[in-house]
Amino acid sequence: MSFATRRRPIEAGARADGQARLKATLGWPHLMALGIGAIIGTGIYTLTGVASGLAGPAVILSFAIAGSVCAFAALCYAEMATLIPQAGSSYTYSYAVLGELAAWIVGWSLILEYTVVCAAVSVGWAGYAAGLIQSAGWGVPAALLAGPEAGGLVNLPAVVIALAVTGMLLVGTRESATVNFVLVIVKLVALAGFVALTLPHFDAANFQPFAPFGYGAQASADGVKHGVMAAAAIIFFAFYGFDAISTAAEEAKNPSRDLTIGIIGSMLACTAIYMVVAAAALGASPFAVFSKSAEPLAFILRDLGQPVAATLIAGAAVIALPTVIMVFMYGQSRIFFAMARDGLLPRGLSAVGARGVPAPVTILTGVIAALIAGVLPLGEITALANAGTLLAFIATAACMMILRRRSPDLARPFRTPLWWLVGPLAIAGCLYLFASLPAATIIRFFVWNALGVLVYLAYGRTRSRLASA
Repeated sequence: MSFATRRRPIEAGARADGQARLKATLGWPHLMALGIGAIIGTGIYTLTGVASGLAGPAVILSFAIAGSVCAFAALCYAEMATLIPQAGSSYTYSYAVLGELAAWIVGWSLILEYTVVCAAVSVGWAGYAAGLIQSAGWGVPAALLAGPEAGGLVNLPAVVIALAVTGMLLVGTRESATVNFVLVIVKLVALAGFVALTLPHFDAANFQPFAPFGYGAQASADGVKHGVMAAAAIIFFAFYGFDAISTAAEEAKNPSRDLTIGIIGSMLACTAIYMVVAAAALGASPFAVFSKSAEPLAFILRDLGQPVAATLIAGAAVIALPTVIMVFMYGQSRIFFAMARDGLLPRGLSAVGARGVPAPVTILTGVIAALIAGVLPLGEITALANAGTLLAFIATAACMMILRRRSPDLARPFRTPLWWLVGPLAIAGCLYLFASLPAATIIRFFVWNALGVLVYLAYGRTRSRLASA
């Protein structure tokens, strides 16, 4: 069998081959909180304004459309995660269905997605932290509060938060998930407070005209695309954290039940939260007013004479960021773990400590994220994470459909409804969103994967477990 097409048997893996194993300590509440923790981040505090400026009040439809595309992908993930409850997410599914080379490309893309997101969110958190440090007069040199691209030496707060989250993950999976669960509740309470405070000021006139920029993506004179679909293409990137749940498949106590509830439940809950918050914001203030603010929810509350509540909402944004870092760093460490266990990365990285945590890959993930966050410019490369995510979604949907044809009699704890429709819709939606990315991002994505293929040919091709089988 060619190295490119050799596939791992579906039943093989940590639960069957006696190799390094992760402890099953997570129930569905923890998994659902992981999804919400990744999806409900600063995006809900800022993206509502940005997307409203592109679509007007019809941004509610943009949230629904973006959520629908992700929901199709989530249904495919639910089937594959319960069928193959092992660490690695779409990398693992691709290895069993598409072959080793395709799996490597997907895994290499996931490394890009998770690591860049961890670094980018660390920098975002550092922005709030730097403001607090300066206002408190702690005397920290400005050169240590920003990276070279911003005129500084190193973004020390970004490095600190990345390493702090790494330390939290090393304590234990269940302990980390419990901390995430508590912080998710804090975020949801803050958003519920925003809705409660704005509803008395709801004015239906703010929804007219409903779609001032139309429904399709139309380029304006300044080259920026407006319309419902243009906003949906941006909003999508606030949803994709749910795939991190599938990386926890091996640590789910009851995969067939817990993964299904975690993946689909978090997607439905987050779509509803985004739409409700957007509706409350639009009802309380004309979109043309708050869409120009970098902190639209806090801006609306201040405009309504609620400065204390606005400060609390801003504080909740600070709390939201570390949970996003935690979930994506968790997911990245499990991707590294699965690839190392398969021999495509050094196998020593798959060692699992007494607490059931893959410490080597967790430390590696944290150090890489800290280095990127501390010194590298992120403005132009963050969109690369989105490209990697879309490839993972496409691969998972393709794996689901291929297995339905190739192995129709496999016992599937969860079956994607109308799979012949949901799968193609997930792929088509992701291809549309991929095409909407900036041309430079698409080029860099293919360059990254070309580099990945060279790494595979030089190392993984001859060192994988299947090569020596």
